[in-house]
Amino acid sequence: MSANLSDLVSFLDNTLTPEMFRDYCPNGLQIEGRQQVKKIVTGVTASQALIDKAVELNADLILVHHGFFWKGEDSRIQGMKKKRIKALLDNDISLMAYHLPLDAHPEFGNNARLAKLLGIEVTGGLEPDNPRSVGNIGVLGAEMSAEAFADLLETKLDRRPLVVAAGDHKIKTIAWCTGGAQGYIDKAFALGADAYLSGEISEPTYHSAVENGIHYFAAGHHATERYGVQALGEQLALQFDLQHQYVEIDNPV
Repeated sequence: MSANLSDLVSFLDNTLTPEMFRDYCPNGLQIEGRQQVKKIVTGVTASQALIDKAVELNADLILVHHGFFWKGEDSRIQGMKKKRIKALLDNDISLMAYHLPLDAHPEFGNNARLAKLLGIEVTGGLEPDNPRSVGNIGVLGAEMSAEAFADLLETKLDRRPLVVAAGDHKIKTIAWCTGGAQGYIDKAFALGADAYLSGEISEPTYHSAVENGIHYFAAGHHATERYGVQALGEQLALQFDLQHQYVEIDNPV
């Protein structure tokens, strides 16, 4: 079976509502390829390795979280950017990317899928007054120590998180936002969370955690953002009777 590219674009745009977000990149169809789509490859980032694998797999469409054309980057098509785009155009493969809309979606979003993986019940947004909050707050099924939660992360994500244990208190209420959202730790503290989980850490994050007494877990930008795009690819395959394959391009960051 196959689907028209425009139908896939309409479905994804209607589902993820990118027009509701102020983002750092264009969301949706970034590179247009062939109009009939039979096979979709999903991945976290539109790297050369992912593109090469998609070519090998005879994909018609690549769907990612991190695409191209970020604000502030050099807009010239040369070097690494030229090689990536040329590979897509030469093989007539479309590239679609959704950044913040994919983080925030209540069903297919990175934050929603990470919560499901870790057994966290979502109780609200990290920004309570923002209906498009890209982070969440929730509760664990049972209280656990910072060490036990780190063990859970290692088991589920297949990598050991960096942990800032800010006291002896156990974790029941936890806030999280996947990727490079370490600055949201202050929002987590303001909501009374026992711990905050994100992908990355920066130097000030350590001090915020220790001085505010909130445990912090940096579980990896890539590792925390693998799950939304997979769920979205599976939904497209089901909805349009297409082939779908997620490709893991490991990234330690």
